Amino acid sequence: MRVKKIAIVASLVLSGLMAGTVRASEEDQAIRVSFSQPVQIPGRVLPAGTYYFVIMNTSDRKTVRITDEDGTRTIAVVQTINRERWQGTSGTEFTLAEGRGVEPEAIVAWFYPGRTTGHEFVYPAQEEKQLAMAKKDTQISGD
Repeated sequence: MRVKKIAIVASLVLSGLMAGTVRASEEDQAIRVSFSQPVQIPGRVLPAGTYYFVIMNTSDRKTVRITDEDGTRTIAVVQTINRERWQGTSGTEFTLAEGRGVEPEAIVAWFYPGRTTGHEFVYPAQEEKQLAMAKKDTQISGD
């Protein structure tokens, strides 16, 4: 499995993904992300568009709510597990797995800027096995 890191100031542009960050607060780790192509999350595909990823105020802080661009409509609620890295980056970091065939890339994990503990999405067992074998890219956007 090959992992490649690419740092691009102000936005992500790789495999059609673009992301910018908007910090609502350190507590909810809210980020605003724009995708120029569809991406997979557990249980569904997000069409190209702009979304907010927000940590829900739960006791374990492992639930991510994905809303529409306005933050008014919940698109998905996704369970995560902690994912560690050696050091934080100044930007938002996503790890994407290459899709199979015509399937879009899948979001494996994301890290809020400056954090060493991120959020790894929990997929069903069969999908998890396929994602583990897929080529992955880590993409970082600067602030």
